[in-house]
Amino acid sequence: MPTFTAIDFETGTPSRNSICQVGLVRIKAGQIEQTLTRLVRPPDNAIWGKFTSIHGICCQDTASAPTFAELWPTLRPWIEGQTVVAHNIGFDASCLRQTLAFYGLPEPSYTPKCTYRIYGASLADLCTRYRI
Repeated sequence: MPTFTAIDFETGTPSRNSICQVGLVRIKAGQIEQTLTRLVRPPDNAIWGKFTSIHGICCQDTASAPTFAELWPTLRPWIEGQTVVAHNIGFDASCLRQTLAFYGLPEPSYTPKCTYRIYGASLADLCTRYRI
């Protein structure tokens, strides 16, 4: 079974560089090997109420959180040279690319995989199907 990193970003505004939370899960031989969840202070600590209603994160939660640039040394090994899986990887890859560009950080190489494309089903349907 392959080793991969599952990734999910939450954003505070429509801007893809407004990451306010990152969740990572390393899967090895079909088992969860390691997890990491961090709040992230987006630029100007901007989080719109509309987005808070989706993910529950508000600007008070991220006011003392590190910026993405400060977290990047911890996050990079989870992504660089890895197979990175997300449901709708286009969104998460765009968030990563635009946030790295915002902070002037180079984009690492990785192999993106999309569970939506692989399974052709919504996340809700997959959760129901696999009792998650």
